[in-house]
Amino acid sequence: MRTKIHGYAAFAAIGLPAFLFVDVQIAVGQVVADETVIVSTARRRAESLQDVPITSTVFDQEDIETAGITRPQDFIALTPNVTLAETQNQGTSFLTIRGISQARNSEPSAAILIDGVLLTNPAQLTQELFDVQQIEVLKGAQGAVYGRNAIGGAIVITTREPSDTFEGRVKLGLDDGSGFNAGINVGGPLGDSDVLKYQASLSYLDRDGWINNPYLGSEADPFQDISLRTRLIWEPSDRLKTDARFYTSQVETQAFYFNIINPFGPVGLADADNTSLPVRVNNPGINDRDLEQLSFKVDYETDSGTLTSITSWDSIEEIMTGDAWDFLPPAESLFNLFIGTDLAQSQFLDVDTFSQEIRFASSGEDRLRWIAGAYLTQTDRFISTANTIDRGNGIALPVFRSPLDPVNWFVDPASNQFSYLADGQDNSAWAVFGELAYDISDQTEVSFALRYDDDERENTTLTPTFYLPTAGASTGEVRKNSWDELQPRVSLRFQPSDAVTLFGSFGRGFRSGGFNQTGVGSDPDAANRGVIDTFAAEVADTFEVGVKSVLADGRVNLNVSVFDTEAEGGYFFVFLATSSTQNLGALGAVDYQGLELDLTARLTDNLDLMFSYGMTDSKIKRGSPFKAPGSPIPSVVGNHAPLVTEDTTNLTLQYHQPLSGGNEFFVRGDYQRIGDTWWDPENTTMRSPVNLLDLRVGLRSDDWTVTAWGRNINDVMYNTEWSPGGFVFKARPARYGIDFTKNF
Repeated sequence: MRTKIHGYAAFAAIGLPAFLFVDVQIAVGQVVADETVIVSTARRRAESLQDVPITSTVFDQEDIETAGITRPQDFIALTPNVTLAETQNQGTSFLTIRGISQARNSEPSAAILIDGVLLTNPAQLTQELFDVQQIEVLKGAQGAVYGRNAIGGAIVITTREPSDTFEGRVKLGLDDGSGFNAGINVGGPLGDSDVLKYQASLSYLDRDGWINNPYLGSEADPFQDISLRTRLIWEPSDRLKTDARFYTSQVETQAFYFNIINPFGPVGLADADNTSLPVRVNNPGINDRDLEQLSFKVDYETDSGTLTSITSWDSIEEIMTGDAWDFLPPAESLFNLFIGTDLAQSQFLDVDTFSQEIRFASSGEDRLRWIAGAYLTQTDRFISTANTIDRGNGIALPVFRSPLDPVNWFVDPASNQFSYLADGQDNSAWAVFGELAYDISDQTEVSFALRYDDDERENTTLTPTFYLPTAGASTGEVRKNSWDELQPRVSLRFQPSDAVTLFGSFGRGFRSGGFNQTGVGSDPDAANRGVIDTFAAEVADTFEVGVKSVLADGRVNLNVSVFDTEAEGGYFFVFLATSSTQNLGALGAVDYQGLELDLTARLTDNLDLMFSYGMTDSKIKRGSPFKAPGSPIPSVVGNHAPLVTEDTTNLTLQYHQPLSGGNEFFVRGDYQRIGDTWWDPENTTMRSPVNLLDLRVGLRSDDWTVTAWGRNINDVMYNTEWSPGGFVFKARPARYGIDFTKNF
């Protein structure tokens, strides 16, 4: 029997135009002969991806290897309706999922978990993925299950787990950025033990970079990273399993190699597409980042279910220095013209976090399944920002927990310090959560989840009195606030056959508010931009309906979903020159409507096709409630939300041909289109669509692989970010390399 399922009603329900209708032919009752079952942990338990009533993109180990996924940008580039703008420095990136965006200095737009441990700071996202087994990108509010910051979704990363026998892998690579990378993974039983296993992975990367700085005669984006991840798993019985993990990463690179595009010209010339200017900073600066994470996970099986405890300690320390506005050599700098000296800048971040989660999950085989748990986290955060004097010697001095000099340059021209701001934050958050899932029948499941989050924050002004930017600020001032939210999620799943899953859901996501930098409240320009001492929490409600289908005897998977999100408090970034502060403002309300379609097909025994499309139509319904009446900044109502890409398209063709001797030739081509992107609430400028091509060609056997690869082989020049004031940050051009891996 074949049933034709029409999509008109679902699309009309959220107000999408009729031309977006997708007419899907689904073979109900067909035998799914060739289907490969992909296991998902989207609901904190192992399930078939086909059965999970959540829109998600999953990359298994084979996908990770064939696509050459080594960094978050690699898998995000293959995921519809998800973008990542990497900019400024190693720890700054803007993750956007279905329009829910992450602005500079904000909390992330998704919960990020590695081996079940929640990362507590967005700076941890941009790390090397050198030993990863599976990646799941979950769309829509996941706060009820994953909690903190899961307002746009969740990214669940699983690293390699040791097997019962010794295994290892070595990887070596070269690239045309004068780069060299090496990695080794080893794991298995520890000694003669049959209950203790280990996994150790070491990665090293060193390259000169690809973005030329003709003024210095060197590359602006050199990169060096050394990372280590270890796991020690103890399973003394069928009931008890412990997993101790340690991760450390040390990065050395550069930062702040911006260009300024026509900062004083008409708005129409604030061009996010302008890549004509070369990088010409005279201070290469430094960007050193150290990450550490130690976690301990315990699973204990009882007759009623599994008790899980996850304890984690996280540390982030990052210092960055470099040129300052207008990012030109001293002889051409406008600061030099107006005040007689050029400026450099320094930022220092030091964050320590402790977190604890305890949950109990019933058996996944029962008709009634449930999870209950609690979460606690404590964060100690210090941040300083400073402008220093650029003496023209190519040195940007780092500033840590105190100013370089007791006075600034205005008082004593011999001083190296121009300005200095510092804040300390003590954040405490806790949550309780639970989920019930019940099989009404063999075909129908209903689930309900609920989470309550309470986030308390205390900010202390640590700026010395002499450097306070405005009269309204005071050294030692303590600001306190708290934000809390109840986050429900309801879903309904109906499976008329093993080949079809229909689902609908409603979910609420929550992202805590916070404090802007010292002195913002009395900055005369703050009210014009809608900025106050604190920025509000963001709450988003999402309705979604979708269908997952397996066709053609398992050779084709077709998934379609549509969604409507109403968000209040969406973030946007504001730099206030008067107080030299980086701030977040919050919009009143934004509506996001969209759809996602992904198709995978085995066209022949040797040729696979993957296609995906995502569309997000965003509209600001209310601007910032804190904007001053009569502000010269135009109204943003009716504009596109900031940092939102209108649509994304991905097309992959992957061919493999067996050869003699058990070897195999393979080739993979990836096309990515990133649609129109807006960067600020005023929609001052838009980046035009970006079309990128990647190619991978190689040979492999059972225990070795050689791969030649190219990224952005059509050499598209574009900016990864445009920021108010005309700041643009260049994307990397065409890049090529070769990798060799050997299993043993």
